[in-house]
Amino acid sequence: MQSIEEIYEMYSKKVFLFLLSKTNNEHLAEELTQETFFQAVQCIDRFKGNSSILTWLCGIAKNVWLKYVRKHQEILSIEDDILEIEDKKDINVQWEQKEILQLIHDLNEPVREVMYLRLISNLSFAEIGEIIGKTENWTRVTFFRGKQKIVKEILKDE
Repeated sequence: MQSIEEIYEMYSKKVFLFLLSKTNNEHLAEELTQETFFQAVQCIDRFKGNSSILTWLCGIAKNVWLKYVRKHQEILSIEDDILEIEDKKDINVQWEQKEILQLIHDLNEPVREVMYLRLISNLSFAEIGEIIGKTENWTRVTFFRGKQKIVKEILKDE
């Protein structure tokens, strides 16, 4: 088993990006990342190895985030950064993150979560599948369908 320092070095950025996809706030994501690793240290002896370390950490991170949301009962703000969506066939669009996140927010739940994890956290389809509890192929298809819906909205507005 790796030391917690090695685990932190290997996975802290991915956990941070995962939490950033949930919070859309860098400072809050950093704070929750630290809390995630604090809790991971406290319960490292309960890690059975049934999933990857990243999946285990993202599960802890999701619970830390949900606890924060319940405690603060606030809607987390969205900053106006730029996020790029590329369709390899014929469309290359750049919008402000707020507009893209609004379109993603309007998608149904499993599609919405896959889109956030892929576009904002930059996780692989296999990693997303592990986190959600689905196959890599299901994750790819779900992402593709969500992307197609967004591209359709973009073309409709043009």
